[in-house]
Amino acid sequence: MSSSTISGRLAWVREPDVLVAIAALLGVVAGLGLAGADQHTAADVVWAVVTGALLIPLTWSVVRSLLRRDVGVDAIALVAMAGALALQEFLAGAVVALMLAGGNALEAAAGRRARHDLEALVARVPKWAMRRAPGGDLERVPADEVVPGDVLLVRAGEIVPVDGRIVDVPALLDESALTGEPLPVERMPGDSVRSGVANAAEAFELVATRPASESAYAAIVRLVEEAESQRAPFERMADRYAMLLLPVTLVAAGLAWALSGDPVRALAVLVVATPCPLILAAPIALVSGLSRAARKGVVLKGGVVVEQLARTTAVLLDKTGTLTMGQPEIRRIATTGDAREADVLRLAASLEQHSAHVVAGALVQAAHRDDLPLTLPSDVHQVHGQGIEGSIDGRVVSVGSADWLRSCGIDPGALLDHRDAADGEGRGVVLVGVDRRPAGLIVLEDPVRPDARAMVARLHEAGVTEVAMATGDRRDVAE
Repeated sequence: MSSSTISGRLAWVREPDVLVAIAALLGVVAGLGLAGADQHTAADVVWAVVTGALLIPLTWSVVRSLLRRDVGVDAIALVAMAGALALQEFLAGAVVALMLAGGNALEAAAGRRARHDLEALVARVPKWAMRRAPGGDLERVPADEVVPGDVLLVRAGEIVPVDGRIVDVPALLDESALTGEPLPVERMPGDSVRSGVANAAEAFELVATRPASESAYAAIVRLVEEAESQRAPFERMADRYAMLLLPVTLVAAGLAWALSGDPVRALAVLVVATPCPLILAAPIALVSGLSRAARKGVVLKGGVVVEQLARTTAVLLDKTGTLTMGQPEIRRIATTGDAREADVLRLAASLEQHSAHVVAGALVQAAHRDDLPLTLPSDVHQVHGQGIEGSIDGRVVSVGSADWLRSCGIDPGALLDHRDAADGEGRGVVLVGVDRRPAGLIVLEDPVRPDARAMVARLHEAGVTEVAMATGDRRDVAE
């Protein structure tokens, strides 16, 4: 493991709240060690320093909360720690301080996770653009300097820097950052393109229609930043009962002092009443929940979202990649004449080995699964978003849309009925021609996840009363 990887994983240790918690823990442990060595005075000094160091910021925090008329359990911890110092019960004060620091550190860890997600979003914002100068030359300029009407070149793999319209050739775009759809989308000349999408194929030109500051991706980043800055403070479990717990605790402590005549009895009540388990319970549950969700690919924007999720009664689910697998699979193969399904798949998959399109991957996977021998193609010609043609074992193979087969000199008429039927089912279609004749048609679909039905049922069991699906498909396909 590289040193940079280790440094990245340990970055959380440098959080101020985490450092304070570590210092408090070391102080308590050091004091216990000194006390075990009969150095009680030194131990008391260490514990007093730990308590006093956390008491100062805690006092300021409680005062600010009281000014907002917001009473939390921190007020009980404040009284307990101050009382421990006054009565020279330094270990009790240090333990309360440690519990408080631990809760703050766990809350900071949850907040850091949310900030990391925002930083990743901001880091993806394009900083530069390739603009075509009046003389026709390309110049690299800051994206903020692009104005409506500028012609930009978007190369393969680059992020579209501003909203615009495609100028010259069709473009294959990865719009997953904006829509969540995993499959690339074909856009034709004249179509609008939003900033933040990635060019998944060959370079194309677009005319800017908005400056970078007003483009779609910039608007999304602003919304997320505003949501982060306006997050409500995390509501700890114990704070919900602080208005009742605080006066009851103070009355009980006063009675203990009055009846026993010993102020240490009052301190004992305060220390016992300080809800350290509740102070720690919510942050521990939160961090554990966020970590478990992250391992399953679920990103939650902090503690407030988790609490709101527990009270959710309606859920809107995306279809592609959420209710479905997000990867196309072959549904069926139709052939013409004496062509065999296995031959059609083998020839198409052999040719598609030269393509990075997601459909190409589905064909190659299916061929491997059926143990079909694939041959490397030669003389390959490809037009992204249309189709691909090449030679396989001395045979000319064409794979793509009906228009692509026509452009290759093939009449796809014998396959159009199958294509129309597949379109009516909402499934994707790939036509295959061999030696300038139609050979077959491959129907693909994005299968429903096996656990989708069980997942929806569990949502209902958890108290969700309404589950809806969002999709860009036609209503009949979605239903």
